[in-house]
Amino acid sequence: MNIAVYPGSFDPITNGHLDIIRRASRLYDKVVVGVLTNTSKRPMFEKSQRVDFIKRSTADLGNVEVAFFEGLLVDFLRKENAKVIIKGLRATSDFEYEFQMALVNKQLCPEVETVFLSSSEKFTYLSSSVVREIGRLGGDVSMFVPPEILGDVNRAMHGE
Repeated sequence: MNIAVYPGSFDPITNGHLDIIRRASRLYDKVVVGVLTNTSKRPMFEKSQRVDFIKRSTADLGNVEVAFFEGLLVDFLRKENAKVIIKGLRATSDFEYEFQMALVNKQLCPEVETVFLSSSEKFTYLSSSVVREIGRLGGDVSMFVPPEILGDVNRAMHGE
């Protein structure tokens, strides 16, 4: 079985993330969305909420699973029996960082490959940080997050 892992903090999942997940699910037998804690950021949503948001947003994708992990990504890949890391790229600035991380992961686990999927043009500007900022300032985030989680995101961001 050809298994890929798509890692990220997904705080919250955006339509851009969902686009990468959908596209990866057509390329691999199984895609595991690995939800991690970014130690350099304080998340808006708890890990259990982020996992739930992704599960609800990908419920129609039978070959997508969601799991929380801590520690090294390559250890999570070994646990999941995966050999591929999926990374979405929005711009060349993403590439520089992600290419460096791909080389590090290759050193740590030579059998792992990183596959870069370019963002769909309509999502090149979109990030969880942008969604959180728009939401904090009272803006409408409905065009940026999956409809399955919009109510929860709005309640968290607007105190509704």
